[in-house]
Amino acid sequence: MQRAEAARSALLTSHTGAHVDLLQLDVGSVESVLDGAKVVKSRYNRIDFLYLNAGIMPNPQVDIRAFFKGLFSRNVINMFATAEGLLTQQDRLNSDGLQEVFATNLFGHFVLIRELEPLLCQTGHTSRVVWTSSSNARRSAFSIDDIQHRKGTEPYSSSKYASDMLSVALNRRMNGQGLFSSVVCPGLVMTNLTYGILPSSFWTLIMPIMWLIRIFTNTFTLTPYNGAEALHWLFLQKPESLDPRAKYHSLTSGLGTNYTEPRQMDIDGETADVLFSKLLELEKGVRRKLCERNADNEAHQRYLNEIE
Repeated sequence: MQRAEAARSALLTSHTGAHVDLLQLDVGSVESVLDGAKVVKSRYNRIDFLYLNAGIMPNPQVDIRAFFKGLFSRNVINMFATAEGLLTQQDRLNSDGLQEVFATNLFGHFVLIRELEPLLCQTGHTSRVVWTSSSNARRSAFSIDDIQHRKGTEPYSSSKYASDMLSVALNRRMNGQGLFSSVVCPGLVMTNLTYGILPSSFWTLIMPIMWLIRIFTNTFTLTPYNGAEALHWLFLQKPESLDPRAKYHSLTSGLGTNYTEPRQMDIDGETADVLFSKLLELEKGVRRKLCERNADNEAHQRYLNEIE
C-alpha cells in the first residue's frame, strides 16, 4: 500500500482534478478477490476499463549452458525474446490448493471478471478488459488436460498462453453483452521481474549486447515506458474496431521509435471455450471449499464464545 499511496500522490500532483481510489487485493487468493470485488461493487455503478496486469514468476531457473550456446547462435534474438528452452520455474500450491502461478496470473483474474460482470456488462454501454501477456506465452507450454501446469516446469509461459486463450473465449461469449477483451505484450522490458531471473551483475554485463541486438529486432522495448506503448494505444481505440484474436505488441525500433503492431495469436477458438468451461467448474469447486471452510471457522468461533 505504500507504493500505491506514492503512485496516487504522483498522479494527483500531475492531475489535480482526478479522483484516485486505492484497494488492496491479492489475485492469488480467491477469498481476497471476492472481498475486493464486494468493495468495488459498493463504490461504483459501472466499469469502463479493467486492466489485468498482476503476474509472478517464482524461483526462475536459467539453463546457463543453453544460454551461452544460444548466445553465439542464430537463435540468439528469439532466445532473448521468448526464453524458449531457457527458463523454468518452481511452482507451489497456495492456500486454496491451486498452483500459485496459475492462481495469480490467470484464475484470480477470471474470478474477478466473473464477480464484476454486472458492472462490466450493461445495456447500451461497452467495457474493456485488457490482459498483459508475454512473448513467453507459448502453445507448447500449455495443456488443456493440465490447465494449472501441475506436471510441467514452465508455469509462467503456460499461464500467459492461457490468458491469451481466455481473452479469445471472453470475446466469443461476451461481445454481444458489450464486453470486449484485448491482449497486450510489452516486449522484453527490464523490470523487477526480469532482474529477478539473473543476478544484477550479469544483466549489467550483457546490457550492451541487448542494446546492440535491438538494432536487429523490434521486440526489445527494454524500458517500462516503451513497454507501455501498446497499452496506451489500445485504450485510445474503439473496442469494436479491434481484432479479438490479435495480441497487440509494444515495439521499439533500433532508433528508439515506439509503435504498436497487432499479431495473430496461435489459438483455437473451440479449445479456448473448453478452457473457459474448465475454469467455471474449478471456480465452483473453490467457492464450495471456501464456504465449507468459513462455516467451520464460524462454528469454531461460536464454540470458543460458548466456553468463555
